[in-house]
Amino acid sequence: MSVGYDDTPMIPGQPWKVHDGQRPAPRIVTPGASCGAAPSDAVVLFDGTDLSQWEHLDGGEPKWKVENGYMEVLPQSGNLRTKEHFGDCQLHLEFACPSVIVGESQGRGNSGVFLLGRYEIQVLDGYDNLTYADGLTAAIYGQWPPLVNACRPPGEWQTYDLIWESPRWDGGNVLCKPAYVTLLHNGVVVHNRKELLSHTGHRDLYDYEYHPPTGPLMLQDHNNDTRFRNLWYRPLKDYDEA
Repeated sequence: MSVGYDDTPMIPGQPWKVHDGQRPAPRIVTPGASCGAAPSDAVVLFDGTDLSQWEHLDGGEPKWKVENGYMEVLPQSGNLRTKEHFGDCQLHLEFACPSVIVGESQGRGNSGVFLLGRYEIQVLDGYDNLTYADGLTAAIYGQWPPLVNACRPPGEWQTYDLIWESPRWDGGNVLCKPAYVTLLHNGVVVHNRKELLSHTGHRDLYDYEYHPPTGPLMLQDHNNDTRFRNLWYRPLKDYDEA
């Protein structure tokens, strides 16, 4: 039961008055001890020691290299995906492109982060590297360039902090809400709740196709020795949900 002064207005759609002392308090979460460290309620996808949370796309054992607290793409070994599926979330990850520059444009430190295994945020060495805008580091691949190029030099660790909202369909498999993403690259906002046009792909645009609101996180093998570390996510819920 809501309590408060009789003349205090009710909050629309809620059983609470403004400043209601009986409204449930937000649950407590302990932040990570350092910038980028996983908070207390995060699901850690890679802690720097093993790939037990990951699998090859055929369900087999992943073949990427793990050493010194990071995983590294083993070229031509294939993409990896998480065994766990998730939907709306906060995601953090760190990546480093090879310090020795080999190739140009899309051939430098190329990989990708695929939400639900379908929607790619580009990973690339985009530092002083001319390429097409919607394929630059932090681009929503093939759809939207980042607002700015916030790349660090090759070999340096970089961060993605991402808010993901999965698309939704009604009971008749009709799209009622597209996917949205907010992304900070090295602490700089490069997408601000940007609407995705569909799943992403190379040199093409697509229509949305029905799929569940959850799916795996996939990391791409693009034949470059790109490294990843400190991957974790938090499911997004309302403040009063368990």
